[in-house]
Amino acid sequence: MKLAEVKQAGRRYLKFGNMSRIGKLPISIPAGTTVSVDASAISVKGPKGELSRPLSRHITVSIDGDSIVVTPNGNSQMAQALWGTYASHIGNMVTGVNEPFTKHLSVEGVGYKVDLQGSDLVLNVGYSHPVKMPVPKDLTVAVEKNAITISGADKEAVGQFAAEVRAVRKPEPYKGKGIRYSDEIVRRKQGKKGAA
Repeated sequence: MKLAEVKQAGRRYLKFGNMSRIGKLPISIPAGTTVSVDASAISVKGPKGELSRPLSRHITVSIDGDSIVVTPNGNSQMAQALWGTYASHIGNMVTGVNEPFTKHLSVEGVGYKVDLQGSDLVLNVGYSHPVKMPVPKDLTVAVEKNAITISGADKEAVGQFAAEVRAVRKPEPYKGKGIRYSDEIVRRKQGKKGAA
């Protein structure tokens, strides 16, 4: 197939075939969950919290019985792109207010330790001073030995704070010291060998 034909086929796909598999599926509203939608935002309230998100003019969100339906406004590339994205975000909101999202991290290294002091996560990970990280008010952090558990209704907030904690001391590839996700595999490198 010639380059011009490939480009033309791509344009046809964007115009006619970019149907979102996620966006087409209605989002079920569990019992005990309240969802409200206005022109500019959607709010979801459940037993584990309350979340809201502004809406884009490119998509429409409506409530049909016990389901949330997301539809694109037109066939523009932006509307098609945001259709599945917003459906995924809203699905995560509904899940999070019923069953919080969780990230687990572990701190590894001789002398490395972690502690929770009030609303601050305190990391002693090889620097000349401890690193204090304020815990966002909408998240819960638990520390047991050198294991950190971060949980909350907002999936993005949980993932963001976990990434920031890990970034304080990323795992190094020789001895594996640092902060890593509990299911993370650190590829190890072989250290330099002494001269024979």
